[in-house]
Amino acid sequence: MNGLLKKLVLSGLLAMSMVAAGSSYHVALGQETDDPVKIQIYKRFYDNYQGNKAIAYKAAQDYVAKYTKDKDQYVDYLQKWMKAYEQDQRKANLPGLINEKKFSEAYSTGAQILSTEPNYLRAQIDLGYAGYLAATNKDETHNAEALNYARKSIQLIEEGKAPSEWAPFKGKDDTLAYLNYAVGYLTLKTAPEQAIDSLIKAAQYESEIRRTPSTYYFLAIAYESGPYKTLSATYQTKFAGQPETPEGKAALEKVNVVMDRIVDAYARAINAAGTDPKTEQSRKEWLAAASNYYKFRHGGSDAGLTELIASATQKPLPPKP
Repeated sequence: MNGLLKKLVLSGLLAMSMVAAGSSYHVALGQETDDPVKIQIYKRFYDNYQGNKAIAYKAAQDYVAKYTKDKDQYVDYLQKWMKAYEQDQRKANLPGLINEKKFSEAYSTGAQILSTEPNYLRAQIDLGYAGYLAATNKDETHNAEALNYARKSIQLIEEGKAPSEWAPFKGKDDTLAYLNYAVGYLTLKTAPEQAIDSLIKAAQYESEIRRTPSTYYFLAIAYESGPYKTLSATYQTKFAGQPETPEGKAALEKVNVVMDRIVDAYARAINAAGTDPKTEQSRKEWLAAASNYYKFRHGGSDAGLTELIASATQKPLPPKP
């Protein structure tokens, strides 16, 4: 093959691959080469970059490794193509890493994706919900990252942004329900007041989350460890055992309202669980907790509790006091 033909072959392959790949920068044709290896490696890339990207990627690696010092448009193009390919691979691999519970690798991969594309919503959604999956798998090392991703995703979706696809969720509302549920769970220990807001919000969307027993169990726990604990301690410190005063009555009423919210949340959890044998032990524990609060509010009687549980999900979820 003479020099002119080699020039046309190599530069022509580059031009065709750039056009086909949607390259936006001008290609200056006319590089001449007498290196048959150079042509062979680039042709291997060109022949495979559409149908078999893995082979094309290996060819691009070989070309760049061998001819980096050339610093020409061929090396420049292949380096850019390789970066795009690597990014696509990271995006494709992220859901699998989460499904396989390789959470550290998933968050590392996600950080790489977002360092290049900081507004890539699909990764933010996946990493936001993955924090809940990790935490329930006894791995809480990613809680802070997950909360940031989940909250950012919620904000962007509510502003009208949408990912390239909603799967594995069923759509916008389903995604928002699961993300708020994740935020609620991840803040349950550290910020129960915030967890209440997120869990109530999660239950507002038409999603499996509103029919999931744990949504309401977590809500009951958030009420107990948040406002009930605070208000009850305040009442005991300032007013318990003292002559009744308007301030004391008001403080007790606040405690009572929160207790009613706790009973309501447990009732919804029991109702949503139905008769599933897998939740039998949980239902017994939830019923015992609900009964204690209910009896305190009704002079030691649990009359009406069964009916309350049976009709719990037929009523709107009460707002946070």
